[in-house]
Amino acid sequence: MYNNCILTAEQAVLSVRRIAYQILEDNPNEKRIIIAGVMSNGNHVSKSIAKVLRSISNIDVVNCQIRIDKKNPRNKIQTSIDKSVYENQSIVIVDDVLHTGSTLIYVVRHFLQVSLTKCKVAVLINRNHKKFPIKADYKGISLSTSMHEHVEIVCKNDTFEGYLT
Repeated sequence: MYNNCILTAEQAVLSVRRIAYQILEDNPNEKRIIIAGVMSNGNHVSKSIAKVLRSISNIDVVNCQIRIDKKNPRNKIQTSIDKSVYENQSIVIVDDVLHTGSTLIYVVRHFLQVSLTKCKVAVLINRNHKKFPIKADYKGISLSTSMHEHVEIVCKNDTFEGYLT
């Protein structure tokens, strides 16, 4: 199926755990953190991060699903929670791979329509080919690839593996 594994399931587990600890360290005074995952793989990653956060802290972790048309990111973005829930809160937007930054820049723009205490981005794989001024604050691995290569995260039973195709 896939030959060129760049992120094993074991590495992904460690990355998710490290990201959760970094989020906790960056939010020492927050009582609630919103973990918002871009559908669909980003949402799976966000649920894993939220699960670890709940196991290592007493902070109220709220999951949020983000629905965005990745081919037309300027279309309406939908979230599974009302904006009143994330207003004046710390939010972490999660996706599986940061490619060009297009999806994440529009998602950040959506959340910035209300006042937030903090807005950060987490990804399992950060590629270094961004077209938009967005960065991953928390990342599993960084990878320099050619523009012709594709990075894919495969989700199976709450585990993740990354492949270069």
